[in-house]
Amino acid sequence: MIRLLDLCLAAVAIVLLLPIMLIIALVAWLETGSPIFRQTRLGRHCQAFTLYKFRTMRRGTPSLATHLVDSDNITPLGRWLRHWKLDELPQLWNVLKGDMSLVGPRPCLPSQTELIAERLKRGVFAARPGITGLAQLTGLDMSEPERLAETDAAMLQALTLGRYLRYLGLTLLGRGMGDPARQLER
Repeated sequence: MIRLLDLCLAAVAIVLLLPIMLIIALVAWLETGSPIFRQTRLGRHCQAFTLYKFRTMRRGTPSLATHLVDSDNITPLGRWLRHWKLDELPQLWNVLKGDMSLVGPRPCLPSQTELIAERLKRGVFAARPGITGLAQLTGLDMSEPERLAETDAAMLQALTLGRYLRYLGLTLLGRGMGDPARQLER
């Protein structure tokens, strides 16, 4: 049921938001010369996949967890995209491909070994990662691996259709803290 809802909502969102995504891509291309950022992340069953986002950092920025990257690397457009969470829109393609769900634990980098170990202990990798979830809505980021894995596991155990829709609704209403780089804006 959730997978079908993911497919339908992602497809509708891509169609409706395509003009906005094209404008963002054009402005990002003018700013950085490369509007789409690709990064290897770990998904369901710990399988690597390519995650897509609008580029918010200067080219050449190290491929690290956001909380470890200097906020000076964020472009002017990137600050705006992160504020409104629009940098995540290309992940709708990841949802259509089956790499991700709209709701689930955020996919981690292969280098985040502590978080991977904590998620493996709790069975979090049995689910598809998501664009949004309980951790994002409560302001919890990847800098606290044990607490994040506990929150992810609790969310997955209690995830119902109602909670799935609630998490999506709260995200669309602008709830959640976003990533730590957003909090470091000057």
